[in-house]
Amino acid sequence: MFVLIVKLLFFSSIISTALNCYQCFIDVDDSLRMCWGHILTQYNVRNADSCFKTLDRIFNNEPRVIDAGKVGRGYDVMLNNILMAEIMPIVEEFDEQTNNDTVYEFRLQAAANNFIEAASRLPRASGCFPPCGFQAQGAVYNCVTCQYDSCEFPLDCPVKEITVQENNRTQMWCKVPFPLPTGAEIIWRYAMEITMLMDRFDEVTVGVDPLYFISSARPEHSGTYQCEIFSQEHSLVRIYYYLTVVPLAQLGHAELQDVFEQALLPGGQFPPLFPKDPFTLWVPSPTLLTTCLTAMFLLVFLMLGVLYWLSNQIGTNHSDPTQETKSTENKKYLIHC
Repeated sequence: MFVLIVKLLFFSSIISTALNCYQCFIDVDDSLRMCWGHILTQYNVRNADSCFKTLDRIFNNEPRVIDAGKVGRGYDVMLNNILMAEIMPIVEEFDEQTNNDTVYEFRLQAAANNFIEAASRLPRASGCFPPCGFQAQGAVYNCVTCQYDSCEFPLDCPVKEITVQENNRTQMWCKVPFPLPTGAEIIWRYAMEITMLMDRFDEVTVGVDPLYFISSARPEHSGTYQCEIFSQEHSLVRIYYYLTVVPLAQLGHAELQDVFEQALLPGGQFPPLFPKDPFTLWVPSPTLLTTCLTAMFLLVFLMLGVLYWLSNQIGTNHSDPTQETKSTENKKYLIHC
């Protein structure tokens, strides 16, 4: 027991206080075995302290090693396997054997490079989605602390305000941008005031439906709606909506007030009813366009009918023999006279 304590004190005194993926996964005894025969080439003396400083420089203070270890939840075991596969062969080879510091430098740097390449191919965490919610899948393994860092967001999301007119429908969704575990449960609650205090809410529904729907809103529907998502009795997120239902009477009063204010414009004139942009093209409605086209076609057919009737009358007058005979007799009578 005393020997183990001495080893721990010795190791902790010569390596920096910052942890890393190396110290997270490699046992202290294995590091002591590997560094036992470290020779300083310049002085030709065995110096384990210099070996630990090399480990500190190559692994502890190397940002590439730390970044390569930022994997998603559950992949720390694979990080351990990758690092063990690189370090343990060196431990077995160097155990109670002397090697120059240049050999240590070359072998440890190669091991670090191989770890960076292999660990960087592991799945990354899906990331944290602000501003709220406990996001277990977004946690990232931290080689500095040797544990997973949570997203550290509050459970309560900011209140979203919704305004609808009376008798209109409205809907509120209990959705989040981060993945939820299977079998998550949803509870909807309601409070008459704008609040985020849990004791002010009354439970409305329990189940898995993320949609809360009001088909015809009334003034008494105004208030705060809370959606809370649970997983295995643990709260994951709380979403808030503050609904304001504007009564029809208030809308009518507002419209009358608007008309009154427009009548008070200079000269008592209402503003023109054309678009503000003078270059905006006015497009008629389909009903108006159909009516105009129908009237135009009827007018064309009417004109064609009139022309056809006139042409028939002219043709009849030219082809009537009785009229020609009467005209000839009239001419003879005038000559005779």
